[in-house]
Amino acid sequence: MSTIFFKHQPRIVGWYSVAGKKESEGPLGNTFSRIVKDEYFGEKTHEGAERKFFVTAIQGAIQAAGVQPDIVFAGDLLNQIVSSSFAMREIGLPYVGVYGACSTMALSLLVAATFVDAGVVKNAVAVAGSHFATAERQYRTPLEFGNQRPPTSQWTVTGAGATFLSTSKKSRVAVTCGTIGRVVDYGVKDVNNMGAAMAPAAADTLARHFANTQTKPSDYDAIFSGDLGQIGEEALRDLLKDKGYDLGENYYDCGKLIYAARQKVDMGGSGCGCSAVTLNGFILDKFQKGEYHKVLFMATGALLSPTTTFQGESTPGIANAVVIEEVTA
Repeated sequence: MSTIFFKHQPRIVGWYSVAGKKESEGPLGNTFSRIVKDEYFGEKTHEGAERKFFVTAIQGAIQAAGVQPDIVFAGDLLNQIVSSSFAMREIGLPYVGVYGACSTMALSLLVAATFVDAGVVKNAVAVAGSHFATAERQYRTPLEFGNQRPPTSQWTVTGAGATFLSTSKKSRVAVTCGTIGRVVDYGVKDVNNMGAAMAPAAADTLARHFANTQTKPSDYDAIFSGDLGQIGEEALRDLLKDKGYDLGENYYDCGKLIYAARQKVDMGGSGCGCSAVTLNGFILDKFQKGEYHKVLFMATGALLSPTTTFQGESTPGIANAVVIEEVTA
């Protein structure tokens, strides 16, 4: 039962993305709902800024949908998912916190769709986000330390994205099914090479999804991974070929799309916000324009913590996936 088929096909009736200055300067800059050039977003700390990104994305999606949600599913990268929880103090709605590392956008969307499809709620918001400075402080070193970045590293996206799902409003775009990820660990211990750590989990999820849905890569207008970056994307292609699947030309990685080479981000973007702002900007805008009709959206996560890294543990990966497509009635 790793793939869930949604009988009532929860509709996407609103979405919103808010991104930082560096993200606005990349190839997807004109697809975001709002750009915030101040890394503090008017707050005293970067953590406070990250919370404000969440609040802004949630409120934007609610306004776009034109209806009040029954519940919010949210997650981030910080300890105890404090950005999500503290943001919900201001939102004041029922809240379920979820954590899947950088796979959280797909995970929150999958869980929200399950609740809506089952009739537990009629309207739900799924949201995820991250901030470069807060992730650096928690997982690597504070910015003030000024350490040199290794060439395999990726740049955590500053931004948040929210998707509004509903069975009470009409829309031609729906979440029709989703595949829950499994934890896969190939023994990668380099915390500056997350793409290599996550690629095996991505390959596992995609292979199971194709088998369970009896589809192949060419059945989709596009397939997106969350933040594998250059190394992870290449590894995923090779791993899937070993499983009998060729991703072809319609596969893209959000981490490679969001920044330009001139921005010097090494292997590309990462973080919960990477897939979140790409989905709730570039991808859903393509649906709105009629350029996409069926997309497989998969976000990937490295399930590490500073403690496990200090103890010499390897980095397990996970990947969660949902299918977004045009539907009729």
